[in-house]
Amino acid sequence: MNLKNRAILTDIMPGMMKHEGTWTGVYRHVDTDNKLVDQHQARVECIFPSKGPYAYIQKNLFRWDDGREYSSTLNGVLRDGKLWWDNENFDGCAWETDFGLILLNLNRKDDPGANFYEIICLGDDGHHRARTWHWFKDGRLFKRTLCDEHRLRD
Repeated sequence: MNLKNRAILTDIMPGMMKHEGTWTGVYRHVDTDNKLVDQHQARVECIFPSKGPYAYIQKNLFRWDDGREYSSTLNGVLRDGKLWWDNENFDGCAWETDFGLILLNLNRKDDPGANFYEIICLGDDGHHRARTWHWFKDGRLFKRTLCDEHRLRD
């Protein structure tokens, strides 16, 4: 992304730009009865590059207590006033509400018929955020993901 595109993103999603930096926290997956089905630690880096083809880059590292790890890099492009992703696992977009909430609608390519909606809320201090994912399979809710994160300070 060039500086012009960064300026456009800053204009259309000013709240999103406040998420730049590295976040750490806990992700909890619960079923529709609120029973815990998975939990892991997360480190998420949100990058808004001033050069290159992407408007947004997110680097994830997830760690479980049993030693498992999973990492990914998610590259987003700016199109039609939204951030868009299209990778091997999912496709979809993010946009911002008038109140600074970030909303995502993502379709899972790796699980046909599955999709999720995400809401990202930044606390007033700018260093704490909550994310909730609402997962559907063939139109039926089957789990939620609750993410409690705080920004790592440099």
